[in-house]
Amino acid sequence: MSKTVAYLGPQGTFSQAALLHHFGTDVKQHPCGSIDEVFAATEQEQADAGVVPVENSTEGIVNNTQDCLVDSSLLIVGEEVVPIEHHLLVSAEKPDMPVAIIASHKQSLAQCRQWIANHYPEAELLECASNAEAAKQVDAERGVAAIAGRLAAESYQLAIKVQGIQDQDHNSTRFLVLANEPCAPSGKDKTSILVYTENKPGALFHVLEPFENLQVSLTKIDSRPSKKEAWEYVFFIDFEGHQQDPTIVELFERLQGRTQLVKVLGSYPIFSQGD
Repeated sequence: MSKTVAYLGPQGTFSQAALLHHFGTDVKQHPCGSIDEVFAATEQEQADAGVVPVENSTEGIVNNTQDCLVDSSLLIVGEEVVPIEHHLLVSAEKPDMPVAIIASHKQSLAQCRQWIANHYPEAELLECASNAEAAKQVDAERGVAAIAGRLAAESYQLAIKVQGIQDQDHNSTRFLVLANEPCAPSGKDKTSILVYTENKPGALFHVLEPFENLQVSLTKIDSRPSKKEAWEYVFFIDFEGHQQDPTIVELFERLQGRTQLVKVLGSYPIFSQGD
């Protein structure tokens, strides 16, 4: 029986593209209306796994995903990095339609802001829940075009009026694969943790010192308000190694007493462009 995988829908999103790259086509796809719904569907076992965006190379962290990771019991079991190429999509029946409104997700509008300013400075910008949702809004009579990917164009039979309109050539988005059960070491892994520290000077340095001493390579560190107390923060830290590796076991032992809480978000294979 094939897996069911939840993703940020509807059909045609970059989240669906990440799903297809990670799992292939031999899975049942379960589109969700929001990132929160992807988490809920996976936690409640309506889906075997979930795929959510976590950061974009030009626009940064997806806050909604990080906020869900704080409270969720789900574990990260994989990651995908999808090159993001935005196109201006219009009606296939009227490809020369005048463009009065450009619809897209707010991050996509931000990633194409300079191109829009140069080519359609008078256009009204319409924020949508997803690029695919924007593609569904394309309307030649009202002059509504969309910014979305090729998968959205194919899914909704739209014409690509202009290709590759993103302001940065090397634009990509990292996606997380979530599940209820952890995955075993692969030999080339990454671990993500959430760290609560005391609100005092030097707290972060105190946390990072064991990484330096054990020569554990950090790949990312971000902070978010803890939402428990004013001006208190939690830190999202990614580093190389699996939580079962002896060095990482030692790392966690050394972190005891240096933090208020360490939550392991998951250990999973490092994404490779050749995968």
